Formats: sequence, C-alpha cells, structure tokens
Amino acid sequence: MYKIPESVLVVIYTEDLQVLLMERADKLDYWQSVTGSKDFPEEDLDVTATREVQEETGIVVAAEAGAVPLSNLRDWGVANVYEIYPVWRHRYAHGVTKNTEHVFGLLVPDGIPVTLAPREHLQYKWLPYRAAADACFSPSNAEAILQLPRHLVAHSAK
Repeated sequence: MYKIPESVLVVIYTEDLQVLLMERADKLDYWQSVTGSKDFPEEDLDVTATREVQEETGIVVAAEAGAVPLSNLRDWGVANVYEIYPVWRHRYAHGVTKNTEHVFGLLVPDGIPVTLAPREHLQYKWLPYRAAADACFSPSNAEAILQLPRHLVAHSAK
C-alpha cells in the first residue's frame, strides 16, 4: 500500500509559544512537528490531524473529558505543495514526486504528557517558537512555526 500524497502538518504549541518538536527515528537530527498522510483519499483532514497527533505523541484531541478539546485544533488554511525528498519516494506510487501538506495548529496546556511512537521518533523537546523554527529540517515546517503568533491571536479572538 502506497502513501497518499496528501498530508497534514500539525504545529503543537502552548499559549506562551513553546512548540513541540520530535526527532525522526529514520533520520537522526531531523526535527519536526507532527506530520502524516491521509489513510484513504476521502479522509477528512481534521481526522487525519487528530489521528496523527495521537499516534505520534499520545495526545488525544476529542470531545471527551481529559482530552484536548477539538476546538483547539485549527486548520490554518495553508496548503504547501513540495517535492518529496528522494529518500522517501519509495513510499509513494511510481511517478509520484509531490505532496500537498495542509497546516494545522494545536493549542495544548503546559506540561501535557507526550508519549512518542518509538518507530517514528526518538525524542522530543519544547522550544520557543523561533528556536523551534530554526531546528526544523523542513522549510515548510519552519515557516508554519514562524506564523504561529499570528494564528495564536486569531485563536484567542474566537
């Protein structure tokens, strides 16, 4: 089964603009936010985002007690189309070279527990947003993080 070339990028952050980054297990010193592809073409992007957040960090986003409220997950209305790194093209159907990545933000409380998926990530850290952007290997991830203050204001205004 090949990966669908449509994915989400979820910037997880706190009110004081600390951003969660994780180190990839398959590429040492490659730090990133939560990312992941749709499981099937018709899957809603918010479903992809909540699933990937839970799979990669253990953070549950749902309308249930103890979970991060669904209203804290916001689609930022940004879609990046980028060239899939050659090292990961084998995961996609033959001839697929581009992916469309939809950017989301997730506001979480300070001190929320994080449980990494060991096959995907080795360690995590919380960094101030500018330092987090500098640490990302992906230019689209770094740019999304740099946009965080604008989205935080939009979130608190709603």
